[in-house]
Amino acid sequence: MNAFVLNRHGSLVFPSSVMPQLDFSTMESLDQLDTVIRRDFETKAPSGSDILDRIRTEGYDSRYALMRDLALNLFWTNRFSITMYDKRPTRWADVPRTRSDVFLPVLQPWEDGETKVAAVESAYPTLPPRWDADVEDGIFGVLFDVFGHRKHHATTLPAVKPTVAEFLQDPGNLTFRLPAYDPDFPVYDYDDVLDCREDVPELEALHRWAMVLHNQYPWDRAAVELARADQLADDDYVVAFHPRDREVRDFLRRLGAGATGRPRPVPRESRQPVRPFPAVDVRRQFTVMPRLECLVAVHGDQVCTNDDVVRNSAYNWSPMSADEIREKTGVEERRYTSLSLEELALQAAEAALAKAGRGPEEIGGVLVCTCTSSRLIPSLATYLCGQLGIYQTHAAYDLVAACAGMPYGLAEAARLLQEVERPVLVVCAEKFSDKIGNVRPSRMLFADGAAAMVVGPAADGQAPDFDYLQTYASGPASEVNSIIWPNPEFDNNITVFGPQVKALAGRYLTQMIEEIGALPAPDGAAGSLLDSIDLIVPHQANKTMVLQLAERAGLGADRLYFNIERTGNASSASIPLAIHDAVRDGVITEPVRVFAPGFGAGAVAGYAVMRVDPAVVQVQGAAAPGAAPEEPASTAATERGPASEEMREAFT
Repeated sequence: MNAFVLNRHGSLVFPSSVMPQLDFSTMESLDQLDTVIRRDFETKAPSGSDILDRIRTEGYDSRYALMRDLALNLFWTNRFSITMYDKRPTRWADVPRTRSDVFLPVLQPWEDGETKVAAVESAYPTLPPRWDADVEDGIFGVLFDVFGHRKHHATTLPAVKPTVAEFLQDPGNLTFRLPAYDPDFPVYDYDDVLDCREDVPELEALHRWAMVLHNQYPWDRAAVELARADQLADDDYVVAFHPRDREVRDFLRRLGAGATGRPRPVPRESRQPVRPFPAVDVRRQFTVMPRLECLVAVHGDQVCTNDDVVRNSAYNWSPMSADEIREKTGVEERRYTSLSLEELALQAAEAALAKAGRGPEEIGGVLVCTCTSSRLIPSLATYLCGQLGIYQTHAAYDLVAACAGMPYGLAEAARLLQEVERPVLVVCAEKFSDKIGNVRPSRMLFADGAAAMVVGPAADGQAPDFDYLQTYASGPASEVNSIIWPNPEFDNNITVFGPQVKALAGRYLTQMIEEIGALPAPDGAAGSLLDSIDLIVPHQANKTMVLQLAERAGLGADRLYFNIERTGNASSASIPLAIHDAVRDGVITEPVRVFAPGFGAGAVAGYAVMRVDPAVVQVQGAAAPGAAPEEPASTAATERGPASEEMREAFT
């Protein structure tokens, strides 16, 4: 399923958020499926009894609140059929009796169903509309037509339905019976769902939910009844269930063969290293001084606002408004790309070589920092070599260091430079938009983007643009596995475990600040390395979280530059994208010393203390309309010179 599409209104739509699809190739056992189903469908869904109790206790404050519960209940009711099976109304005489891949659901009458339906029908008109009465009435009509004609109990539905032969073993088994079936019964097609448009994002999402749920019962619902196996006549129609794809069929086959989940290895308790790993002192430890010849950025071509996220709310999300997303993450919009990751990286690489004035024959190494590439053979780095016309280079390989990708890439480039004494191309590129699926924390944060830098040898006697380079990795297993992709437990989508991410980020940020606070300022200047920093450009992980951690580490907000409000979290590309935007927006107007810390998946981290001259940054475009830079950073850049006494005073 496409990561995102543009509908006829020009709006972003995420099909996976409203059309549930599970990757059954990753399922090993019924227990694993049960975990996924409970998380995605059952945890937030009220039962019919819950809805009835809330109505009786006046627990609903609006029509929208009641409708949302109805939709969640109906997704839960369809939790197995919507993810595993195609429903095909079939004349009973034509249903195969011995096939192993045709199933009939065994159903139980819905206890007090009529009472629950009547309560919803009578309660809805007494509740006030939340936003738009006419729109809400239309959505309610679609949802209630499904809910009001439900006949069966949902709690005891099994994932694996009985075959027809198994169903017939008990004459008293109940299943759906339709007296007739119209194959042209109206349903919403794919474009209807995509092109749904409402002024209120929450209502647009709910309207899509209602359409998808309507399509689960493409027949005259009022005429449906539950019938015993021994009362079915040849001309009756039953609803036969067929595996929806080969992955489901193979999963059912594995279950039939007795497949069970494999035991997971238990991680050892982590131990501190025998001694700290010192940062690389570039001047002291290297012979060839690295120089930043250029930095270019390629932002995603499609803006995804917080309203777009809400318009695409998935059936398994808790309610959250656009303002709440901003308050929780600092993100107002994120950028997605319609290009492939390879195309995005190639754009950045080509622009970097052009900006640096370097030909392919001059490049000594190509490093690609990414954690979202599905290209293994050839690596993305070697792919770029071929596309760029690099006949041979000393080394070309991918680095998977997630959000610490830029510090890792720059450190590796500086090392390679010692061997080849030729420019090294470093590309940081990520495409998350097609790896998020319907996971809400990831959808709120992650974005697409690429940046490329050429690190070349400085002229004899010229100071390096890099003072210190540092990398780290690992920690407790909970932190190492705090961000996972692909994650079978979340349908192979990227998954973020917030508390563990915050723990590793806080641990590393504190360690970094202590390190650079203890190192001497370069060039024999007074004070520490920290005192000499003009601007801090951190990994744009989550603005709210980073500000909290920075404050805990003793850093004021006025020392940090953020662009996450407009770009989201682009992992390895986030720091170079932010440096570019700082130049574009006038925050960096002359050479400054930047501290660039990164931290993320795999419990990796690193930083670069580097000189950024705006002249080497290729500005891609003006600031977005209405998007002003951070006031403290802008004031600091326009009123004070780099590394000046006033700058140090402001940052102390």
